[in-house]
Amino acid sequence: MADYHLEASWSPVEGSFGRFTFTLFNLSDEPLSGFTLAYTSLTRVADEHAVEGAVLKRRVANFHEYSPPDGLTLKPGDSWQFTVEGLANGPKHVTAGIKSAYLTLADGRHVPVSFGDLMLDGAERGELPELLPRGEVTEPFSLLPWPLSLSMRPNDVPPVALYPAAGSRAEDIKAVAKVLALCQRLFPADNVTFTLQPVQGGRPVRFETESSIMPAAYELRFTAQEIILATDDAVGRFYGLISLAQLLHGARRDAEIFQFPVFGDIADQPRYEWRGCHLDVSRQFYPVEDIERLIDILAWNKLNIFHWHLTDDEAWRLEIKAYPELTEIGAKRGPDEVLVPQLGDGAEPRSGYYTQDDARRIVAHAAALHVDVVPEIDVPGHSAAALLSLPKLIDGQEAPDSYRSVQGYPNNALNPAIEFTYEFLGKVFDEVAALFPFDYLHIGGDEVPHGSWLASPACKALMEKEKLAGTAELQSHFMRRIKAMLAERGKKLAGWNEVSHGGGVDRDGTLLMAWEKPEVGIELAGEGYDIVMTPGQAYYLDMAQAEGWGEPGASWAGFTPPEKTYAYEAEGEFPGELRERMRGIQACIWGENFVSRAYFNRLVFPRLSAVAEAAWTPTLRKDWLRFAAIVRMWPTL
Repeated sequence: MADYHLEASWSPVEGSFGRFTFTLFNLSDEPLSGFTLAYTSLTRVADEHAVEGAVLKRRVANFHEYSPPDGLTLKPGDSWQFTVEGLANGPKHVTAGIKSAYLTLADGRHVPVSFGDLMLDGAERGELPELLPRGEVTEPFSLLPWPLSLSMRPNDVPPVALYPAAGSRAEDIKAVAKVLALCQRLFPADNVTFTLQPVQGGRPVRFETESSIMPAAYELRFTAQEIILATDDAVGRFYGLISLAQLLHGARRDAEIFQFPVFGDIADQPRYEWRGCHLDVSRQFYPVEDIERLIDILAWNKLNIFHWHLTDDEAWRLEIKAYPELTEIGAKRGPDEVLVPQLGDGAEPRSGYYTQDDARRIVAHAAALHVDVVPEIDVPGHSAAALLSLPKLIDGQEAPDSYRSVQGYPNNALNPAIEFTYEFLGKVFDEVAALFPFDYLHIGGDEVPHGSWLASPACKALMEKEKLAGTAELQSHFMRRIKAMLAERGKKLAGWNEVSHGGGVDRDGTLLMAWEKPEVGIELAGEGYDIVMTPGQAYYLDMAQAEGWGEPGASWAGFTPPEKTYAYEAEGEFPGELRERMRGIQACIWGENFVSRAYFNRLVFPRLSAVAEAAWTPTLRKDWLRFAAIVRMWPTL
């Protein structure tokens, strides 16, 4: 138990975002004086604020540090209380309170502070609904995503295992071994789904190549003697084997509902070519083993894109040999570090980054499962970690704190008028392009604050020379240079929807992700961009799943229960003539609220599988109750 404990409550105040009340308890055996209290919270204090009983000494984004009244001494068992009005946003859920806390003592030591949930004063908490019904099925087969067509007869007794039929090619046997290993990683306590040689009570799988079958598609034909898996490529073969593993998994896990087929067939193919999942590792770091398990889960759900958000204001997570400072400084946060604590950081420094060997390992792991890795180096905004690591990137003549990001970071955008910006990014792109073979490199481009760079003499001169007006056109100028730099390295530009601002970039070879709202995707397609739909209102998996106070998660895009994520159809809103611009859909996992594995699993699942089914299965083949019955057997992190 920590020697100090902090409680927080929030109460509504008419005409404002309400009031915080904090109470620090001294649970130690010694008096406490001459200290400061620091905490991190997504509910930030605004520039205009009023504090009673304390003084706000420092605030950087989600980090806040307070000092008590002069001369305050807390005896053992005593408490100190203070209030804050003037918040930048209003909390709507229990996780919008304290995410970490510590004290700095008079001798400079940092000590941990425990804390509880954010309590709600003077308002209704709201009841939490059931998020996932028990579900029901009309056909007793566990397949998710559900296939394009299916007509099968079940058998009460599932096979002991499935194995390659006599005469199978070496590549087919290797494919079986690959899916067997995947199942053993995801379900280590289960009996094996496949063996590589005949087994009594098992069923053989015969592999056939048929040129009439589309790329990534497969057909399964069940007969009394064998199962035929017909495909025209390795991807389709992989997905066909995944479907066989899912069928057997369900028949074993819940034999009262699910069975294995004895006769019939499945014909299946993906709905969209881009079936993605994004993970932010800047705010919270995930070890390599977690990344590999998430990719395993993507493959099990037939998702084929892993969008790896490697840099942001909070940290730079990828080793760049040309600039070791990026990870020596920019991958570490702590009370005495250059990057102050942020969400989940307490008295001890926290660090973490991926070496280039780590990146190669993850790319190879994903490639073996037919998942492409899209790295994201988020520029020009969201660059506080890079700027603090390499001060040469900063325009020394630009007034400090002349603009702030929506997350509260001052002057966090790379300066498009400093030539070192492009030298720096060129070397970064050289190394990133060598590590990640996929066609696209994601460059962010989102949330550059309005008014960025306008206090920079260098940018003023650039604007005058190039006849640019304002932040958006400066960003477009920057992005056009970045696109050319990527092309020189054989890469296409992917970015968030704000890349289109200020004139945007050449549409050819550009892929934009529409996140702010669904209408943005339609607008971008109308402007000639290829797009991926990832609206926060449906596909952001950090959003709270219910409106009630007790439900964890973010709130800026409302609340998104699994049924809403499942039912949402991005394509249904598109005019017919623009649908060819829609490459696919993607779930996004942002790290602010994921300070524990339990919160991650609670928020991400089953909604990730709901996005996967929308990415694969035609609208008329979807069924919410069937999905609910199957997805409870699916793996989590």
